[in-house]
Amino acid sequence: QAQLVESGGGLVQPGGSLRLSCVGSGFTFSSAFMRWYRQAPGKGRELVAAISSASATINYANSVKGRFTISRDNAKNTVYLEMNSLKPEDTAVYYCNRDGRYWGQGTQVTVSS
Repeated sequence: QAQLVESGGGLVQPGGSLRLSCVGSGFTFSSAFMRWYRQAPGKGRELVAAISSASATINYANSVKGRFTISRDNAKNTVYLEMNSLKPEDTAVYYCNRDGRYWGQGTQVTVSS
């Protein structure tokens, strides 16, 4: 059974940092195109960042460019989202996505003083 499990969310003050992790199992992680999405209360799901199987292609939403970094370690079946200079508007549930079809359960990120 293919699974994606996110972790690393929490409460952080504005300007702070967090690193999210998503571990994949039950499929060939090294071949998967991985994405991070987020969904804020009352809003639709938004694509945050994407990374191709060998990290050759990386894309970011304009709202996070220069602050967030997506990376992956195929030996550990893990994709990361390093989030710096966090703002209250980054508050959302963050989801890991595989190949545009499969989702993790999400991890809550709250940016508040």
